[in-house]
Amino acid sequence: MTDRELYERDEATGQAEQALQDLCEGARSGLTGLGSLLLFSGSAGQGKTSLLARLRQAAAREPECTVLYSRGGEQQRNVPFNIVRQLLQPVLAKRTPEGRRELLDGSNYDLAAPALGLAVPAAGASNDPQGVQDALNWVVTQLAVREGPLLLIVDDLHWADSESLAWLSSFTSRIPGLPLLVAAAYRPEELPPEGAAIPDAASRGNLLKLRNLTPPAVEELLRSEFGPEDYDDLFVRQCWELTGGNPYDLSLVVSKMKERQLNPVDESIPQLRDLVAAGRGPAIVETLERMPADTYRFALAAAVLDNEINPDVAASIAVVSPAAARTAVEQLREEGILREDHHSVSGHTVLEFCHPTIGTAIYQSMRLTAFRTSMHGQAAKAVLLAGGTEAAASRHLLEVLPEDDLEVVRLLRKAADQHLAVGAPDAARRCLERALREPPADEDRADVLYELGCSTLLTAPDVTINHLRQSLDANPGLNAQRRELATLRLSSALGHSNLVKEAAEAAAAESRRTDPGLSRTRLQAAYFMWRAFLREEPDGVERSRMLAELADSLTGTDAGARAVRVLRAFDLTQRGEDSAEALALAEQAFDRGRLAEGIDWTNQVWGFEIPVLLGLTFVYNDRLDLASDLFNQAAQEFELAGWSGGHLAFANFMRGLVLFRWGRLEEAEKFLRETLKRSDRLGRGTPLQWDLVALLCDTLMARGRTDQAVDLAEEYAFKPPFSPVMVVPDAATLYGRLLLAQGRAKEAAEILTESGRGLEDKEWHNGLWAPWAGPLAVAVAEEEPERARAIAAEALKRAMRVGVNSAVGSAMRWLAAVNPPQQAVGLLRQAVQHLEQSPAAYELALALVDYGSALRRTGRPREAGDALGQGVQLAAQCGADGLVIRARSELAAAGASSERLHAIAARVLSEPERVVAERSARGVPPQRIAAELGISQAVVAQRLASVYRKVGTGPEGLAAAIGLE
Repeated sequence: MTDRELYERDEATGQAEQALQDLCEGARSGLTGLGSLLLFSGSAGQGKTSLLARLRQAAAREPECTVLYSRGGEQQRNVPFNIVRQLLQPVLAKRTPEGRRELLDGSNYDLAAPALGLAVPAAGASNDPQGVQDALNWVVTQLAVREGPLLLIVDDLHWADSESLAWLSSFTSRIPGLPLLVAAAYRPEELPPEGAAIPDAASRGNLLKLRNLTPPAVEELLRSEFGPEDYDDLFVRQCWELTGGNPYDLSLVVSKMKERQLNPVDESIPQLRDLVAAGRGPAIVETLERMPADTYRFALAAAVLDNEINPDVAASIAVVSPAAARTAVEQLREEGILREDHHSVSGHTVLEFCHPTIGTAIYQSMRLTAFRTSMHGQAAKAVLLAGGTEAAASRHLLEVLPEDDLEVVRLLRKAADQHLAVGAPDAARRCLERALREPPADEDRADVLYELGCSTLLTAPDVTINHLRQSLDANPGLNAQRRELATLRLSSALGHSNLVKEAAEAAAAESRRTDPGLSRTRLQAAYFMWRAFLREEPDGVERSRMLAELADSLTGTDAGARAVRVLRAFDLTQRGEDSAEALALAEQAFDRGRLAEGIDWTNQVWGFEIPVLLGLTFVYNDRLDLASDLFNQAAQEFELAGWSGGHLAFANFMRGLVLFRWGRLEEAEKFLRETLKRSDRLGRGTPLQWDLVALLCDTLMARGRTDQAVDLAEEYAFKPPFSPVMVVPDAATLYGRLLLAQGRAKEAAEILTESGRGLEDKEWHNGLWAPWAGPLAVAVAEEEPERARAIAAEALKRAMRVGVNSAVGSAMRWLAAVNPPQQAVGLLRQAVQHLEQSPAAYELALALVDYGSALRRTGRPREAGDALGQGVQLAAQCGADGLVIRARSELAAAGASSERLHAIAARVLSEPERVVAERSARGVPPQRIAAELGISQAVVAQRLASVYRKVGTGPEGLAAAIGLE
């Protein structure tokens, strides 16, 4: 519809223009939080495109507004990043290569530029789709901030490719914080499931559902087009009934009436039905069939190309001369079928259908499947001849009927490589599935199955498992190198699907049929690696013996030998063997201070599990410095590689584990909550999510927030039966401790007894990963004190054998908890001494508070005050709020004066907190504090909140609490 035909669209038009005005005026005023999402929903012909066009016209009158425009195409839904490229290519193509690199900020360039068609991906690249999404988020965010206000328009969203839909769905959460208006139009009945989150993200009132015109609007339209006296009421009613009030159909009726010089009077009613039909599919096709053969074929070729139709490519598909193509374009323009547009990137003239329904009708008129697919075959050849890539031609190859053509198989495999390289694994999968139907040559079938399995590795592990198994079973089969890689990737897919036992068995079976050498060592390492993640394993002792033999037999420094030594180091750690031996083996994973090649974080042989086990070895042997460096390196490498999905989430989980073990509980909680929220995108019930929930529950209990830990466990169904896969920390042990923290000692004892029995059977005695013995001793102490002391004493004996200070100190603390105060004092003094030599700050705070409490109970209040004072200070620094409260209570019971309590409370403040607290205590208002310190009032409020929490008072008692008069 033209501007004057936007009848009964005042509300939608006004709301769109108001949203644009608010954006532009807010940006000029320096306001934040301007972003909004505006959606027009309606069936074909209800004026969605016209509304977006009106919005573009309004934006053109705003000199500072940058407009990004795109339009989905019915035949282009299999073109990855089609919508994203239309949006971003024009604005980025104007920049120099250096300017694009500067905007895309390093690693984002390697991810976003290939997806946008602005750079050729690196050879053999396989970008993570989540990483590409994050890079595209960065691009649009930077454009909005630097060149905003930004208007981003997507027409025919229902025909958007799945990659663009996934990106836009993920980007909606960022819109409110940016100077950005996203306006999109779609047909709700055709929106695919992957786009359903976009309407859900629109705020109330910003999802505008369009309706057909009412009879008064039809009357007004005819009056404006033909004059106030040149229409009859009956004609108006008939026109409304036959068109249903559809604005597009009405505009076509008016156009045809003017063409035939008809007036909207009763005498024209008999012709009205033909006029309505003339604008619909069958009539359009009939019109085409009456046109010259060259024009007809050109129109069919245009329908195959769909959007942004290159006239030269269309002519090549239609097999018409350039002169005939020019004539065809003119005739199709005159008939209102095609119109010309200017391609903003190439600078060339392109064609598009005047309305999407026209292109759909012409495409569907090719009822003979063989004819339509032959047109697509011609289109694929034309795209390649015009310099297009195999990926660009692949959407046409997907429509060609299988004809045992090996060239088609070659092109589709090449296209799949290109799709993987830009982060479009689903597009690669479609190409390879189609290649299998061609079919490939017998000797290539296994390779195509292998490539198909690899294409779904990051997105559909279950599909990967099926295809890789088929590739390994095929005859003729894969070559030796690909067999090894297929097995390792099959094991990885099985392991990440929670089928860890099957992952180990697959690697073991292939290792038995592989000749001695590096490949066999790698397969054996994969077997032991997956077995290491199995908590429930009947022959764990035998596995450990076999791993020790293999480690002793390897003398080289190749990746396989290093991996086996890492596995042996972790096995020793889990078995509670000598820490020095485990660390000596672990250190052999490094080459000149970095992980050796072949066992690094982004290697394609084992995945990231080997360095994960290495990091856990450091975590549970008190080398948190090495673990921290290792996991920070993981996050950096994953981000550089664009692996921002499960890989980065796991690296962040491990960083949270280090923070927890270090006693930085507040930081750990924040880190883990953010990572858990991101993990929801990967699906509920994954091994990673169980790790996150377990560790976050542990952190919350340490902070004294047992109720929150219980709620979290219930939300994520963290309860028996537990996964047979190892959880960090141990799931069953943690659940027992959670029951104990709730005062459910009997239930806790049952769970902890069963957990300990299973770990004993495997000879896994690591008391830091699975601290079941101490809590079990406490759970049974009241009814079975002798058994409690025996359990705790055995746990201490094992910790002493390991020689890790945090393990020994913690075991002594638990043993003290089930002994009388006189004996407990000596045990706790030793616990403090050991923990002071470890990085486990929270465990030291616990021991200090317990030690002070025991001293108080044995009549030594002065010494108790010193220990408790240190304990409360350290507990506050750790963020262990519950322990702080308990320690202060003990201090008060020990007879500490209020001045001493205040002095202790004041010592726990950080320097920035102390500065703000002193000013606030002297009556300086928050806005003046902010100005004096050069910080925002929000930061002042945050620091004061932390101060009040730590010193245990509000503004009225602040001066006394920190020692001011």
